[in-house]
Amino acid sequence: MRDRLHRLYSHWRQQGTRSLLAHIRRKLLERALRASLAPESSVGSGRIEVHALVKSQFASLTPLRTYTQKHSVGARLNLVTDSIGQGSLFGGVGTALILGALLANRMNATLRIVTRTERPQPQNLEHILGLHGIVLEKEVQFAFAPFFDDQYELDVGESDLFLTTSWWTTQATLSSVAPGKVIYLLQEDERMFYPYGDERARANEVMARRDIQFLINTQLLFDHLVLDGFDHLRDCGLWFEPSFAPNQAPLKAKGADKRHRFFFYARPNNPRNLFYLGLQVIEQAVSEGVLDPKQWELVLVGKDIPNVVFKGDVVPLRMENLSWEAYLSLVSTIDLGLSLMSTPHPSYPPFDLANAGAVVVTNRFGVKTDLSAYSPNILCAEPNVHDLVQTLRQGVALALKSDQRSKNQAQNAFIPTWAQALEGVIEVTVERVRVSH
Repeated sequence: MRDRLHRLYSHWRQQGTRSLLAHIRRKLLERALRASLAPESSVGSGRIEVHALVKSQFASLTPLRTYTQKHSVGARLNLVTDSIGQGSLFGGVGTALILGALLANRMNATLRIVTRTERPQPQNLEHILGLHGIVLEKEVQFAFAPFFDDQYELDVGESDLFLTTSWWTTQATLSSVAPGKVIYLLQEDERMFYPYGDERARANEVMARRDIQFLINTQLLFDHLVLDGFDHLRDCGLWFEPSFAPNQAPLKAKGADKRHRFFFYARPNNPRNLFYLGLQVIEQAVSEGVLDPKQWELVLVGKDIPNVVFKGDVVPLRMENLSWEAYLSLVSTIDLGLSLMSTPHPSYPPFDLANAGAVVVTNRFGVKTDLSAYSPNILCAEPNVHDLVQTLRQGVALALKSDQRSKNQAQNAFIPTWAQALEGVIEVTVERVRVSH
């Protein structure tokens, strides 16, 4: 028992609360599956057949339970995702909802949101579309299709299409739906979510499929994937750049204590955000006087942030689990940011910051070497303490030159609306899907 508790504690420390809960759920599901499959799968006391063991390990790949709808319900686009809960609403999920709505409108189709881990919350869809001025032209439907339940069924007609949002939702959909009806929204090299192992191999297998359509978030990610062997994406993949509404408001006044504000994107339970490297960079920047606490207020923004203190007893302000409105309000007060992402995708926080007029430092990764084409206020460095601190030094100098910051902000190249950002890929995708039918 003590060893088991120690393993759980170690898992929590390394992977975080969400991962631990998923691990526990998986173990409970494995036990339940062993019990339910015992008559057909047991070959001796305490034994379990391979198919049952694999199913328990990869429960999220459980196929969608569908049945054929005999009567036509017209064109319908099914957006398959884990959740549209408040905690996962923005970033990639928000982009998926926006794409789903615009694609459904272009197809004159009904949009159906299909969630797999949490019951859908309709108000969240309304909220994200309202923020971007998007109105669905036809009704919206919602369905809960949990991978851990065999009681639900989804009606599927001849005109149903499916927009999937991860390799696991894609695999679960392809187990029940013809490939020609599937469009896979790929917003990261999803193999990088895992160490080398079963999950990574399965993600690679889905990403390598040539019989489905891909929509890829940013040309950087597209180029990375093609260079890494997914050359089929030239034929069945399209890339788009995300939209960030222009923000040309004057630079904000300093806070009540007259200090400038420094932002660090702090997510210790998302390894690709390089939380610990970021802390070391800030610590060194404080020690060298690059970030003088008398002139700079340090703000850590994210989730599950420890109560950390920097050298000289410098205590940062921690802001966690912000609503989208609160996050945007905060970003509008920032002068300089540090936001790291150890993948080829640039991630959204650097764009949020630069769009609001802040200077932001981020890291290079593979083809991601220079993001100044998006904004001259985005500075890139190699992901090590020395280079990031030196680039922060440049960032401080630029952040304090309000005239130059403003000029740089005016040169931002962000696409102002999602309709403009997605128009081209939606048109081509609709044509490709039509031909495949």
